[in-house]
Amino acid sequence: MLSAALFAVGFLGVLIRRNTLVIYMCLELMLVAATLALVRSRGSTHGGRRRVRVLHPDRGAAEVAVGLAIIVALFRARQTVQVDELNSLKH
Repeated sequence: MLSAALFAVGFLGVLIRRNTLVIYMCLELMLVAATLALVRSRGSTHGGRRRVRVLHPDRGAAEVAVGLAIIVALFRARQTVQVDELNSLKH
């Protein structure tokens, strides 16, 4: 229930918001919800190993670094972070 609610909030945020930083945070929330659903799966004998692999801090740090680098590169190229103004086909 919790992971479904987190995923729904993240999905609505991606659909409604127009700022790339907020959209990125909502995507991260959706990934956390999916991770929580994987960790909470019952009946698996390898749940502990899967939890360590999925929630490893280096994976999360690398993911955040790549996402923020893309957003910074977009801001430097276009001087905005608004999705409506970031139309790559019209430059």
